[in-house]
Amino acid sequence: MKKFPLSSCVLLAICGLLLLNACAIHPVAWQPNAVTQSNSTAPLNEKLATATKISLMGWLGPEDIIFDSLENLYCGVHNEDFSDGRILKIDTAGNISEFYNSGAWVAGLHFDKVGNLIALSHKQGLISISTSKNVTVLAEKDENGNRFLIPNGLEIASDEKVYFTNTSEISAYNIKYGKKLILEMEPRGGLYCYDIPAKKLSTLLSGTYFGNGIVVSKEESYLLMVETSKYRVLKYWLKGPKVGTTEIFIDNLPGFPNGISIREDGTYWLGFTTKRNDALDKIHPKVGMKKLVYSLPSFLQPKAEKFGMVMHISTDGSVIETLFDTKGKVMFEAGAVKENNGYLYLGGDVIPYIGKYKL
Repeated sequence: MKKFPLSSCVLLAICGLLLLNACAIHPVAWQPNAVTQSNSTAPLNEKLATATKISLMGWLGPEDIIFDSLENLYCGVHNEDFSDGRILKIDTAGNISEFYNSGAWVAGLHFDKVGNLIALSHKQGLISISTSKNVTVLAEKDENGNRFLIPNGLEIASDEKVYFTNTSEISAYNIKYGKKLILEMEPRGGLYCYDIPAKKLSTLLSGTYFGNGIVVSKEESYLLMVETSKYRVLKYWLKGPKVGTTEIFIDNLPGFPNGISIREDGTYWLGFTTKRNDALDKIHPKVGMKKLVYSLPSFLQPKAEKFGMVMHISTDGSVIETLFDTKGKVMFEAGAVKENNGYLYLGGDVIPYIGKYKL
């Protein structure tokens, strides 16, 4: 029997592994539009680099940040490989405690009218945590039995309707699957409403592109939902003649939008994971190239640039101001953004602390 040199066997094994990885992704060709002048980031500044850091005791990923009536801060966090997680509570003196052992990353958080913490657990779905720490699962799957494997943004309206997104019903989240979602450009997510008094779940939108942060407008006539991989924010009408319809609120953004929150005046803060990658935009129309990139070992794949960015956006979708940390010295991502008492509290998917920026 003919023997192959060891180097040839290694090469064949590498080629086989690349082919196997390439077959694991089924991307769609997509042509991103260029960033428009109205959505440009100029002029650059380094304002976010002045933020101070709030420790998370070794945990990562404060994807949503909220405050209770006593000004205690809460956020969901995870470990390095996303296999475990908690909800942390940080009191006004800076003391950190474990509010809930979720066993998984918790992305969305919001208090309801009676003080229950409504949360989105990557393990349990939509849950309610009472003031006595009793946990009730409100919804773990949609009407068709699809599980909420990456539940993400969450908001509660005054009528006790909970609006939330699910990024994918195919797989739980990890870094590799996040890259796959962005490269595939398949509509894997959805927008949902859970009516607390009626205990009823309904699907508002099916087939969203990396559905992420969500916020209800000040007058509660519409909600905004971030589509990270499409570089845009959608408006979904809750009331009026357009009820149940969707339109684009802001498009062709200069980065990967993540979390969104509202100010007292009704305008919005939009956080970004990082800025757009020219190389990624160029391969999006090329299915074969996307398969090749995905098949490469992680150390050879393009990395997200350390780049902090937060936009202040008007109610008509115009950019009022943009805050940056262009070197990523302090806020190397700023996907989560929440204003409270004259400060912006900033987090993200993998950042190991919360940034506190004085406005």
